[in-house]
Amino acid sequence: MAASPCHDQAGPIMWKAVSLTYVEYPAGDLIGKLLAYSSLMPVFIGVSFVTLILFKRDLHTMSFFFGLVLNEITSLAIKYSVRQPRPCRSSEDLATEFGMPSSHAQFMGFFAVYFILLLNVRAYALSSSDRLWNIAISAEVAAIAIVVSYSRIYLMYHTTMQVLVGFLLGTLLGVLWFLVNRLFLAPKFFTIASWRISEYFWIRDSSLIPNVMRFEYASSRGESRLRRKKSTT
Repeated sequence: MAASPCHDQAGPIMWKAVSLTYVEYPAGDLIGKLLAYSSLMPVFIGVSFVTLILFKRDLHTMSFFFGLVLNEITSLAIKYSVRQPRPCRSSEDLATEFGMPSSHAQFMGFFAVYFILLLNVRAYALSSSDRLWNIAISAEVAAIAIVVSYSRIYLMYHTTMQVLVGFLLGTLLGVLWFLVNRLFLAPKFFTIASWRISEYFWIRDSSLIPNVMRFEYASSRGESRLRRKKSTT
């Protein structure tokens, strides 16, 4: 008699939850535990976006986040349309009983491809060292996206096909949203940033600055030096 996919040869698998959010992994499985924590990456990314929007108030960041939200809504809509069940180990504690496509894989596919495009499209304006740094970061982001997606298969939250479909759909939507943003939305950011309400809330447009971190560092350093000179005269 063939073994049930819900059991291994030693009997039923005992599942243990990550307490930060409800993500289960096989008890005593170190790899499963690490992959369970990696599957929390979409949560960390979402919190990071909210933090960036609150403190930086950059229109491109807002647009990127809005694209992620639309991507998530699309994933849920497809889930409830296709209604394909998850693997049998899934418990009633899951957000939805359906698994096609994997929302985690779709989220990470969207995030990774958009982030990589955003980082490298304007690479011509950067120095050679900055371009190499961008390539290294892009490879790291792609690796994280793959690990998070694989975690959903390893932890038996999704089938391989559900993860592949989710990841491919996310990358496709990420490319489309990047093009929409670059061709239609970004050209209007300067105008939007000039609105009175935008000025009141300090909403800004940094889309034409190749290296925002370096620009902010140089601006902060210059302002600090200027104020220091004024305070000593």
